[in-house]
Amino acid sequence: MQTSMQTSMQGFLSPAKSLPMSPPTPGPTDARTSVNHLLSRAHALPCSKGALAFNQLVQPTARFQLALDALLPILDSTTPAELASRILVSFILYTLYAPHPIAVNPFKSALFGTYLSEREKAVSVANDGGTSPNEQLVWVLWKILRGNGNDIGPYSPSTLARSPLPPKLRAINLVLDDSLYNTIPDLDDSAYHYFQHKRGQSAPSDTNEFTQIPSRVVSPAYSLERDKQNERQMFAVKLLLHARERVLNLSEQRTLLPLLPEVASSRLVTSIDIAPIVAYNPSIAHPLFVSLVSNPIPENNRPMPFVEVLPYLPPTLPTFDLFGRLLRDPTRITVDTVEGYSTVADLVRIRVLGLFIQQSIHWIEQAERDQMEGKISDDRWEKGLQHLCRFFLSLIKLQIIDPSSDTDCAEICSFCLHYARFEEANTLYRVIMMSGSNY
Repeated sequence: MQTSMQTSMQGFLSPAKSLPMSPPTPGPTDARTSVNHLLSRAHALPCSKGALAFNQLVQPTARFQLALDALLPILDSTTPAELASRILVSFILYTLYAPHPIAVNPFKSALFGTYLSEREKAVSVANDGGTSPNEQLVWVLWKILRGNGNDIGPYSPSTLARSPLPPKLRAINLVLDDSLYNTIPDLDDSAYHYFQHKRGQSAPSDTNEFTQIPSRVVSPAYSLERDKQNERQMFAVKLLLHARERVLNLSEQRTLLPLLPEVASSRLVTSIDIAPIVAYNPSIAHPLFVSLVSNPIPENNRPMPFVEVLPYLPPTLPTFDLFGRLLRDPTRITVDTVEGYSTVADLVRIRVLGLFIQQSIHWIEQAERDQMEGKISDDRWEKGLQHLCRFFLSLIKLQIIDPSSDTDCAEICSFCLHYARFEEANTLYRVIMMSGSNY
């Protein structure tokens, strides 16, 4: 469907020519004044150029606040602003967080609120047989909210504002999928209520003012705090993406740790993220997994895909570090899908630990064969063997595993006998055999 829409647009839109931006005025210039100047003269430039100019004018740490102060008022339909300016502002708000899904964009509710308001007006005019001048803005917002905002980057705001839309791209035919915005409470932030309140003020009322139910209005202090919270969550998601590729420094870890419960409930974490996060940041992987299992919101509880990943992690030091933390974690489990396990420690011990030991043995044996065949030249399997034996010994000392139980120790005993030439395997075997005495 998206391809057909893009094809339809090619017939009535042509990319605008890139006009060179004049150099900024020398001397200290207020950022907000510069942005207002940009918005007034960038209508002939491609939207992507306008967004790039905004990023060059405003420091990264000031962009969010300036977007609240200077861009959101232009997006509001009650503010006198050209259609081209509102299109450009919509695109800038989108590109500020474009590398990430629109669902985590803190301005998504403002864009969605504007879309609802403008589409309602356009549909009303269309039902009367006319064409609303804001049809193009509705289409732009529709593209952005579907995550396809980059498609309008090559076109200038003035071109988008003047170009007529084909019938199938009229506002009356542009409906967002329910899967994108499940319920209105999902958009329950300050920007959404700001625009809802504006719509309530401008809409005519045929009821008595004393019987009319007042709309919810969020105070500016709450609005700013809510938006800053969205900004922090967005930053936490970015840090979590970095945690898959490198070790986070202490400052980044301190920033991310308090926000992990929110990130875990955002549905942005997938099971394939666990292994790289464990490899680089086991101290982050532990609270992240706990948050995934103990989330108090039932619809956000999806622990089983993450539980099923744990047994297949490689027997490396970070993996054993993670298991050591999880096996001693007393956090209560609130997930219905893992009934029978009262704590995180119980879940990992009963559901995961046995299979993890088994898979670790298979991993070590396979790595040894790969080394003998010349496929690898490092000592990963020797290190894995040593770590596994030490880990199992610590489980015995912590009384997590009963050394007198054949069920718990039969396979590891056979493993230790096979690799008895290693001191760690020999020591573990003797401890298990002497389980009846005080060692």
